Amino acid sequence: MAHAEVSIAVFAKAPVPGEVKTRLVPLLGEESAAELHSVLVRRALATARAAALGPVTLWCMPETGHPFFQSCAEAFGVTLQTQRGGHLGERMARALEAMLLQGPGLIIGSDCPALTVDDLHAAARSLATHDAVVQPAEDGGYVLVGLSKPVPGLFEGIDWGEGKVMRDTRLRLRAARATWRELPSRWDVDRPADYQRLTVTGLLAEGPA
Repeated sequence: MAHAEVSIAVFAKAPVPGEVKTRLVPLLGEESAAELHSVLVRRALATARAAALGPVTLWCMPETGHPFFQSCAEAFGVTLQTQRGGHLGERMARALEAMLLQGPGLIIGSDCPALTVDDLHAAARSLATHDAVVQPAEDGGYVLVGLSKPVPGLFEGIDWGEGKVMRDTRLRLRAARATWRELPSRWDVDRPADYQRLTVTGLLAEGPA
């Protein structure tokens, strides 16, 4: 089934050693953890571009001037934006608000190499018939969220560091009387066990899924 053009926002931090993938630093060291983060961001961008749903934007933190972000813009042909706001929910709300001015929008993180082009297509189809789409993560969060219309309060009052993010998101969606679809859960790379799983899958040796 055809769907309208859908914008994709990839959220990422600059790959500064000691500031990204901190739970993997005891296993990998600061430099290697930062390099892994860089590889994951590039994979997320490649998957988003391969989906060919609409414009792809890299939303950067703390700002767009880091050389890594500049290289990503050149390599993948994406626009750079700076994440604005305090907590993650506020930054996502602002990004989706900007995207919704043009049509439906999706946000994906840079921690989920298991996210596929088919997942993004399924999310886009979902937004043709629902207010929202969410793809849960196995750790209790989510790896993708998208809206076809504003959902007031969706990102408010959520503890983003805990494993109850998806549960609380469902509560916000119900409270807003929004319609939504949930896609099959995926795993992301945060902890040593996730890294071991990543090395076994060989995902980073492949192109976009």
